Amino acid sequence: MSPSTRGLAVLLCAAALFGGCKKEEPAAKDDRTLEKLRQEVDRVNQGGAPSGAPDETDPNARLAGLAAGQDQEKPRTYTLPSKQKVKVDTLELQPTGLESLHSLRGTGKVALTTDELFLRVKLDAENVGESAVHVPFSTVRVVDAGGKEYPLARDAQTVAGTRKLDRTWENEQRDSVDLIFEVPPDAIAPGLSLLIPTSSGEDARIPLQ
Repeated sequence: MSPSTRGLAVLLCAAALFGGCKKEEPAAKDDRTLEKLRQEVDRVNQGGAPSGAPDETDPNARLAGLAAGQDQEKPRTYTLPSKQKVKVDTLELQPTGLESLHSLRGTGKVALTTDELFLRVKLDAENVGESAVHVPFSTVRVVDAGGKEYPLARDAQTVAGTRKLDRTWENEQRDSVDLIFEVPPDAIAPGLSLLIPTSSGEDARIPLQ
């Protein structure tokens, strides 16, 4: 389990409050953290604004603070360097939006929070070829200026992104696609790109920053 995944697991346990996700021998500091979280969530649920920044030295407290303020969080949007269409075989992709946020909530009650950032890439897609084309969006990645790649955030994609990713597009079929990744804040910088595999084995590249 990666550190990021462990962070999400800790958050979901803490945010549940009344669930059964507990350590066998919680330390006194953990008890105090959970009690503060319980009081903060109760206060926010009654209409209060989230309190100031949590103790940055305690990662559990930081995640708890992010979870308590998730309903008030607004996505940060970024200007795309270009909205020029890029072809993946005969599927034409046009980037339409880029945003980041710490917490994601789907149509149900499930929510995810990370101390890094969820990055949402929005695309419009249309098959401009004469025959059907299959594109496996489940294998897309984002790559930063240093060459480090980040795959789709699977859990986040299921909660708040496009769920049917590997699909066959018929002639003239069009749709919008939302792809969600989990990245550190410093990855969102000039040089950030989206990579989509093609049938030739090469990646099509869409610049995001």
